Amino acid sequence: MAPASGRPTALIPVSAFTDRYRDVTDRRLAARLAAEDLAEEAEELSPHERVTCRLHRRWIHQCVSSPQHAIAVTGHRWCRRCEAALNVAVDELTGTVALTCARCRLPGSGPANRQVVRTCRASIAAFRAVDEPVRAVENSGHVLIAETRTEERQPSPRASEPWSTARAA
Repeated sequence: MAPASGRPTALIPVSAFTDRYRDVTDRRLAARLAAEDLAEEAEELSPHERVTCRLHRRWIHQCVSSPQHAIAVTGHRWCRRCEAALNVAVDELTGTVALTCARCRLPGSGPANRQVVRTCRASIAAFRAVDEPVRAVENSGHVLIAETRTEERQPSPRASEPWSTARAA
């Protein structure tokens, strides 16, 4: 991955990031957290485009409703009309994300709020991934970020369910 700035990426010691997440039980999440930390440090990833949360150590769609994720200055999770934080509703099953102001009851608008929705949807997709989406690879005490192809978990339809398209054998 080439940095957005066009500058060469500096090599960063592995332990600077991977040790931080040793206590995270979901190893896929821990690997993604470390990889996103590295990419952010190398200026290859905006903090607002992360699908994981360094503060809460979770997938972003699981903690985006926390007050720490409302940023009035940039407009992320913020209603400019009411000057209030937006409520967030995330449905992992359907992949829907909705931002709504508790005061005026209008949906969140603006580029920053659209970015929150996009990032949450990407987080849900990464959370559903079967294979490890990102892994940190140690090379002479430094990190290279390697992306792997993933397949999304799909619920298996059952022939006994009326909405199922599966056919009985």
